[in-house]
Amino acid sequence: MHLVNLTTAGLKRIVGISFALFIYSISSAQDNSPYSRYGLGDVVPNQNIISRGMGGIAAGYSNFLNINFKNPASLGSISTSKNVSNTIFDVGGEIDVRTLKSTGIASKYTSTNTIISYLQVAFPISTAKMEKKGTTWGLSFGLRPITRIGYKVEKNERLPGIDSLSTLYDGTGGINQVNVSTGFKITTSRRIPENPGSLSIGFSSGYTFGSREYSTQKVFINDTVTYYKSNTQTQSNFGGIFLNTGIQYLFPINKTAYVKIGGYANLRQNLKARQDNVNETFVFDGNGGIVAIDTVNATKEIAGTVKLPASYGVGLTYQDNNNHWLLGADFEFSNWSKYRYYGERDVVRDNWTLRVGAEYYPAKNNTTAKKYWSFVKYRAGFYYGPDYVKLDKTRSNYAATLGASLPLTTANLLRYGDFVMLNTAIEVGSRGNKQSAAFRENNFRLSIGISMNARWFQKRSYQ
Repeated sequence: MHLVNLTTAGLKRIVGISFALFIYSISSAQDNSPYSRYGLGDVVPNQNIISRGMGGIAAGYSNFLNINFKNPASLGSISTSKNVSNTIFDVGGEIDVRTLKSTGIASKYTSTNTIISYLQVAFPISTAKMEKKGTTWGLSFGLRPITRIGYKVEKNERLPGIDSLSTLYDGTGGINQVNVSTGFKITTSRRIPENPGSLSIGFSSGYTFGSREYSTQKVFINDTVTYYKSNTQTQSNFGGIFLNTGIQYLFPINKTAYVKIGGYANLRQNLKARQDNVNETFVFDGNGGIVAIDTVNATKEIAGTVKLPASYGVGLTYQDNNNHWLLGADFEFSNWSKYRYYGERDVVRDNWTLRVGAEYYPAKNNTTAKKYWSFVKYRAGFYYGPDYVKLDKTRSNYAATLGASLPLTTANLLRYGDFVMLNTAIEVGSRGNKQSAAFRENNFRLSIGISMNARWFQKRSYQ
């Protein structure tokens, strides 16, 4: 029991540290993607790192050792009766490297950004009596970023009959979510006793909150005439309740394999917003900050609504009972044409994404560790679809992915049912193509996370 208590104490410390890092990352993240100007920013991958390594498949995926927060129905797989610990802690972070290339001139810019991708905790709430009847029930809570806004673009031009003009476009902000999710699973068929069929249903709700700050600074350049510099700035804060739902059905093929079909829906959200606007002339201070000279126009606390689009996904996975192979595919659709910011449209459109992925696990279940690399789970996949930003012709958004889960648990802890896994995923992709106007963005994303299972709520026992 001593080893279990050590793991529990360590988990609690990690939760506290991860929460502090999450708050720091969302407050200090510095990115530079002009595409984040549209909508409410670049969409952060909304899958855990295990799914990211398989191209992002999640609709039909579930595992009692990790948290699939994209489809809350998967929480029905968490059980107190399995020979594992009953509390799951899952944290992930990413290093995002973007290379921005202009299609008009031979120039490029590279930015690197590091953020905490998610922080989730899950545990079973079903009783032993419920599980004997074939029903399991799980609960999860956590927080994660949904979008990021981060860009700084300077445009220099010569106006006909006037002086040169330098315009700086600057934007920061993004959306975050605090979530509480639950999912339950009921056994629907025992036609194949070794592989019973089941139906899982889940719901997720919580609070969506965020901010957006855009500014446009214009400076006329002249060697003899001094012009006032102008700044137009809009800052808004918004928040509201969200509701998502999901479903999964496990269909046994035979004694050794099954197919799991799943779907989820992220319902449309109406966020209440408050906005401040200012139009002013200014000068720079010694540190490059803005010192206002005269305010031409200013408005405060303008009430409005930000409408986020609904999104839907369906998918399936095939897996054998020894977990050697998992094959899956997802199809997603997002209704971005319904997006509104204070009643105004943006240059966004409906988009879809096709995801395909696979996982290979060399070892057999419930075997003694002999070769370490046989107990590593290997993953690969890809995704493809049109970008939701509508600037010119249809722009593609695609990537290839690789991933792996490496066990970090000692043999002693394994006997107590405690698992620690290092999850990794690599994504290499692109946004746009050679025919795209303005910019093409190449992405490299390295995601690293920890999945930990420990008995937080187990009573102490002594011999």
